[in-house]
Amino acid sequence: MLNPFFLQGSSGEQNLIQDLINEQLKMYGVEIYYLPRLYLTQKTIIKEVIESAFENAYPIEAYVESYDGYSDNPTILSKFGIQALNEVTLTISQERFETYITPLVKKQANIRLATRPKEGDLVYFPLGDRLFEIKYVEHEKPFYQLQKNYTYQLKCELFRYEDEVIDTGVDEIDDTLSAEEYIDGAQDITTIVGNIKVLNLVGAASTATAQTGLVNGAIQYIRVINRGGGYLSTPRVAISSAPAGGKTGIATALMIEGIVVCNDNVNPLSKSVQSVSLVNPGYGYTIAPKIKFVGGGGSGAAATSVISNNAVGFVTITNGGGGYFFSPRITFTNQIFLSGVTTVSASATAIVSAAGSITSILVTNAGTGYSVAPTIVIAGSGSTSTGTFQFNEIVTGSISGTTARVRNWSSVTNILQVYKSTGEFKIGEQIVGSASSASYTLKSADEFYASSNYGSNYDIQTEADKIVDFSEKNPFGMP
Repeated sequence: MLNPFFLQGSSGEQNLIQDLINEQLKMYGVEIYYLPRLYLTQKTIIKEVIESAFENAYPIEAYVESYDGYSDNPTILSKFGIQALNEVTLTISQERFETYITPLVKKQANIRLATRPKEGDLVYFPLGDRLFEIKYVEHEKPFYQLQKNYTYQLKCELFRYEDEVIDTGVDEIDDTLSAEEYIDGAQDITTIVGNIKVLNLVGAASTATAQTGLVNGAIQYIRVINRGGGYLSTPRVAISSAPAGGKTGIATALMIEGIVVCNDNVNPLSKSVQSVSLVNPGYGYTIAPKIKFVGGGGSGAAATSVISNNAVGFVTITNGGGGYFFSPRITFTNQIFLSGVTTVSASATAIVSAAGSITSILVTNAGTGYSVAPTIVIAGSGSTSTGTFQFNEIVTGSISGTTARVRNWSSVTNILQVYKSTGEFKIGEQIVGSASSASYTLKSADEFYASSNYGSNYDIQTEADKIVDFSEKNPFGMP
């Protein structure tokens, strides 16, 4: 028989059970954030959601059913990469949801259901700094104790980002879209959950400055007498050592491709040596050093050198400047020469980084016959870039009209990472932020399929390219 001292369903008894459950959740639970999904656009026939957003996050206590960790789900390797199928089961109070969260969301636009947790909403789990998607809501466990239910059991699966807008204003949630950093070539890129576009922007305008001195026995220039061919990468320029007390010159080769008339360039992807510039002209040479090209997979390239006295030496950059879209013009002024000797003015070219600053100046001709070191004048960038982009604001291309949302902005590298792009940005146009009014010139753009803490697609592709690189026309050999 049932206990006669209980009414088996009175409001007082039900409230007592609910209060005890609420207290236990606050004692033994963890604080999670509940993120209701906003349904912005959907197809009219099959009701498929095209656009959705998560703009609010509400803290609420929850009990973790899997006390020993995430559920025992496997990590699978598929054609889409490595996927970790972690799941977690959470229990929350019905009363707490209905009296706290429901009143806050029921009057919001684009909310499908506000009276209970719904499938498709997100839960931020702070212990793992992860977002989970609610796959099923169980509301009948325990099963009608005292003729009422008191909890919601949320069965959640690790969230897979699909271009939803997540801008809750809670930093610890919003920054889960960014993972660790890795070095991709010369770029330092923060990995993002989902596909993004990496926009290399020209930095704020400032004029670069540099200085140099005079040296004797310097390499005045290097002349290419045979371009060679068949080079798949830039060969190293080897220069004969300078005599004791001197400094050996350093040079770099500029390559040209598309020359298919040469026997060595039957593969149109192979290259030839176009010219050689001096990173450091060196000094102390008494005879012109020999030049040799080493590596690169090709052959046949040859060059000779000429030395001179009272020539421009190593160029030191005192300020890299900013805002450079193209390599600026470099001129040598205050050129005062010795009398009675052959004189030649120096010339040089600048190397511009992806961030729009001058990283090095290569000497194409060190000149000869200077009496004092000339002044190096680097042309200004003329850039109007300025401001700081804000997370999740909409940026627009001034020419293309393409829009996208900001995921990450680095004022050091001037790399802007965006997602939900409506088209293709055009090189040279201004990228303007709608909220920040930041404006920068676009130098280059790359589609980037980012990795995350839960996938290793990028790592797999990188390792596979070391075996067979299908970016080559014929990865198995020549031609």
